[in-house]
Amino acid sequence: MKVIVTGSSGLLGSHVATALCEAGHSVRGLDTVPPRSPSAWTHITTDLRDLGTTLQLIRDVDAVAHVAGIPRPVGSAPATVFSTNMAINYSVMEAAVLNGATRFVYASSMSVLGYPFYEQPIRPSYLPLDSRHPIEAQDAYGVSKWLGEEMLDAAIRRRPGLSGVSLRMPWIQPPDGFLANVEARRARARAAPRDLWGYIDARDAAAAFVASVEKPIEGHKRLFISAIDTFMPEDTLTLVEAAYPGTRLTRAISGCDTIFDLAEAREAIGFEPRHSWRDY
Repeated sequence: MKVIVTGSSGLLGSHVATALCEAGHSVRGLDTVPPRSPSAWTHITTDLRDLGTTLQLIRDVDAVAHVAGIPRPVGSAPATVFSTNMAINYSVMEAAVLNGATRFVYASSMSVLGYPFYEQPIRPSYLPLDSRHPIEAQDAYGVSKWLGEEMLDAAIRRRPGLSGVSLRMPWIQPPDGFLANVEARRARARAAPRDLWGYIDARDAAAAFVASVEKPIEGHKRLFISAIDTFMPEDTLTLVEAAYPGTRLTRAISGCDTIFDLAEAREAIGFEPRHSWRDY
């Protein structure tokens, strides 16, 4: 297949583009900067906020893996985060619709639930978290991710033959960066468990994008993906009881299980996380 990967020079985007190339697809990467190292895909440096340019670049392709955007509401003004992400979402989705792409895979986030950037305290309605859980985004980043999912819904309604997947991901880490970052993350998680103790190896996230491009799908699937475990050494129920006592469990959680329900992703795209920090 011919696949566009937006944000292909970033952490997640470069893993996605590499995995798609290794799966035998023809990949064109679009980003504001070139890749940091020689790549297997064709790269074009561009600003995806410009609709005219984006319409020229996203054409004659089968699928779009849309990763580009400001990845967190830290270091940029909220208005910049929101306006940038929404402008890119619009340009990329509009180009995909007008130029006849048949599959669109969107890099969403667990932040649609409000974590970890909420201003007013929230708590899970139930665990594990699945696509039916209420949306509680408050910050500019989380709201932009939620509205991106809604825009994909609208695009699929407009364009017969277009289907899509929104992959809701927690903290994304490569194996060589995890150990350097996790101690600070664990300290914060013990003080204020905003991160829901979730993470995903970038290789597993990339594999989910490949499966989302390749698997037969109708309509729009909103799927949580994560590692099979948390990034904490403690048992998950110990963490939950300390942070969110009395939370209703819809099924058993044992050991260091993730609190994200992976059953929907397993059924829709065959997602099975293969990498855990415990093996690094």
